[in-house]
Amino acid sequence: MSEHDRTAAVSRETSETTIELTLAIDGDGDSEVDTGIGFFDHMLASFAKHGLFDLTVRCDGDTEIDDHHTVEDVAICLGEAFDEALGEKRAIRRYADRRVPLDEAVASVVVDVAGRPYYDFSGEFSQESVGEFTSVMADHFALSLAHNAGLTLHAAVERGDNAHHEVEALFKALARALDDATRLDERRSDTPSTKGEL
Repeated sequence: MSEHDRTAAVSRETSETTIELTLAIDGDGDSEVDTGIGFFDHMLASFAKHGLFDLTVRCDGDTEIDDHHTVEDVAICLGEAFDEALGEKRAIRRYADRRVPLDEAVASVVVDVAGRPYYDFSGEFSQESVGEFTSVMADHFALSLAHNAGLTLHAAVERGDNAHHEVEALFKALARALDDATRLDERRSDTPSTKGEL
């Protein structure tokens, strides 16, 4: 892995899910996603498109129970992939702050690619589910991603009355913030920390 080849492949197999995931941070926004949960596939494709990440996800999960294990385990794998692809995090911008509207909904994400997992969420979702996706799993997705990618992440659904819009705005804000924070800063060659590492 180098700054010019920031890619990762992650596999995970448990009694609940079997996952194969690949990530290219410096991509074109292309995705191939199949999790067995239609709205979650839509959100992951949107995440890839708006973050300009190339992403493939294949997940065989116990969706006959519910969506929890699939969403959580994909987020774990995606977090691990970001951590692996970023390596020593040399020359990244590190911080980012994005607000994204979708019609009446607004979501925001503030992120520090610090190597120190911390997560805070505020807000709520107007409906319990969108298709087979439980709305609060958007919050849990961001939590699991933050913990496994080593992100300090503050996320919020600021307003809205449609859970589809609220969840989608959150995924897009997360994608845009991570795109900004992981970009290479041409002025920097070292790790952006006085400690010398992240």
